[in-house]
Amino acid sequence: MTGTMGGVPPVTIREAHEDDWPSMWSIIHDVVTGQRTFPYDPDMSEFDARRIWLLGAPARVVVAVRGDRVVGTANMYANRPGPGSHVASGSLMVAEEARGAGVGRALTVDMIAWARRRGFAAIQFNAVVEVNTAAVRLYESLGFVTLGTAPGAFRHPTLGHVGLRIMWLDLRRPGGATG
Repeated sequence: MTGTMGGVPPVTIREAHEDDWPSMWSIIHDVVTGQRTFPYDPDMSEFDARRIWLLGAPARVVVAVRGDRVVGTANMYANRPGPGSHVASGSLMVAEEARGAGVGRALTVDMIAWARRRGFAAIQFNAVVEVNTAAVRLYESLGFVTLGTAPGAFRHPTLGHVGLRIMWLDLRRPGGATG
C-alpha cells in the first residue's frame, strides 16, 4: 500500500521486519513518553513495548516507510477473543517529524483493508484521546463514529483529565473508508 500527499514522497506500508524494531521503538518511546495521545505507561521498558506491540499471528504488525526511513507503525488484531473476535482493533503511531503528511491516513486505510480482507465486521478503537484532534478527524473522515467517551479517563500532562473515545467503523456496509 502506498500513498502520497502534495509533493511529499509516497509512504509505503509493509509488514514489519525484525530489523525495523529499533525505528519502531524510537517512535513508540517518543509517543508514549509524550503522554498526550496514548494510554500506555510512560515508564514502559523496551522489553514491555516489544511484547505489547509485536503481536504474533493472526495479528499483523506493519511499518510505514518513506524512502528508507520508518515513519510510522501499526498493529492490528481481533479486539477480543471468542464471541468478540469478529471485531478488529489496532494501534497506530507516527514519528513526530512525519505527522500531518498522510502517514496516519495510510496506516489507517491499510488497517481497514486488512480487516475487510480478514472478514471482520467492524473496527473498534478502544481508547482515542479526545483531545487528539488530528486522530479523531482522520478516523471520522474514514467513516468512524464515536460510540461514547469515558470522561476523564486519560491524564493529559497539560490539560489534566480528558476523555477517551471509543470509535467504531462498521465494515458490513459497502464502500467507504477508502482513503
